[in-house]
Amino acid sequence: MTRSARFFVLAAALAWATAVLVRGAGADGQYAAKPPAGVPTFTKDVASILFKNCTQCHRPGEIAPMSLLTYEDARPWAKSIRDEVSDGTMPPWHADAPHGTFLNDRRLTSAEKEVVTKWVSAGAPKGDPKDMPPAPAYAEGWTLGKPDAVFEMTEAYRLPADGTIQYEYFYVPTNLTEPKWVKSIEIRPGNREVVHHVLVYYRALPDMQRTPVFRQDPMVARTPEDKPTGIRLNPVRQGLPPRRLLASYAPGTASQTAPAGTAFRLEAGGIIELQMHYTTKGQATSDRTKVGVIYATEQSLKELRPGAFINGSFTLPAGAADVEVKADAEFQQDATVWGIFPHTHLRGKRWEYTMVLPDGSTKTILSVPNYDFNWQTYYMFKEPLQVPKGARITSRAWYDNSAANKSNPDPKMDVKWGDQTWEEMQYTGLLFTPSVPPTPIVK
Repeated sequence: MTRSARFFVLAAALAWATAVLVRGAGADGQYAAKPPAGVPTFTKDVASILFKNCTQCHRPGEIAPMSLLTYEDARPWAKSIRDEVSDGTMPPWHADAPHGTFLNDRRLTSAEKEVVTKWVSAGAPKGDPKDMPPAPAYAEGWTLGKPDAVFEMTEAYRLPADGTIQYEYFYVPTNLTEPKWVKSIEIRPGNREVVHHVLVYYRALPDMQRTPVFRQDPMVARTPEDKPTGIRLNPVRQGLPPRRLLASYAPGTASQTAPAGTAFRLEAGGIIELQMHYTTKGQATSDRTKVGVIYATEQSLKELRPGAFINGSFTLPAGAADVEVKADAEFQQDATVWGIFPHTHLRGKRWEYTMVLPDGSTKTILSVPNYDFNWQTYYMFKEPLQVPKGARITSRAWYDNSAANKSNPDPKMDVKWGDQTWEEMQYTGLLFTPSVPPTPIVK
């Protein structure tokens, strides 16, 4: 039998097997025998778990390869769901703190995992349709809900088929006539395949004087002089007002929601600046990214401020399997830290964050033992960190630049800080509220 003939025989067999699995013993996909009492069913027990933890991604038009919104969607994948859930691969989560530590924890509880396992072991029965909970209502094209305002690139950016693209910057006027408090921000690339990351900045003439919250050693933060950093938080651009970091997109993180009592603040008349990092994919294409915001309805809000600290002066020796790179942020006032975002590229393998208090005592505040570039996460604390003035947050990232790292673009090269995926970064994003409130600027 030829190779092509074997392929079509195999394809036919797989199609037949899948059809049998979906049909089960009944035409509607439900098993003929009624499940025994105590056996979980999709409609009564499993659907609610998937709706809570999975269907933000596993629905039509989103990043996941298949939908899990209905029994007919999920049934062919039952064994895969069980296996991925049992070993913790899905839903993706890479911090090792106890369950309940994070506001945005995607992990299933032990009880939820047991329900899924028992359901699959029983043949993945459908159950009574009357037990099916309502499917979540998703705004078309958005995860967090219908935005109150959308700021979109004014025209599509056209990418060549190959080559390196330096960071591109796009400017979108907000036309805001008054300051706005923003509860949620979502970034939607027009073409996920070519968008490596997005940093969203806000440029506006400030109406409030914000005090510095933390600082770091400028020699550690310095990047190689022949490399554009793309990280400087407030560069001067001719004819434009100053900017500050607002939100970010990377694989695994497309939105930020402010915790209760906080919100992002936009001054009137500001401009959205999109720092776009594109990666070519072998054929010419285009992208038109947009940002959606949902305005806050709460009153007496504290401003949630994003910031970042880095180590830009490291070298990863060729072939080295376990290189540690550190960076520190020293706090200049008391602050509440709500979230931490670790970012490296393909050689990054784990992260650890510690807080050194003014009395010299140290405690671990976040550990990410299995960092995955494809699933980057803003870890939002259920109980935020209270960081006193004079304390220091230390980030430690470890890298594998050896041939044993299957994702390593080139284990034979020494690697420094760089914008491109085959280079590296040691970048930490923070979401915080300062203790010193901003003061109005008298004009």
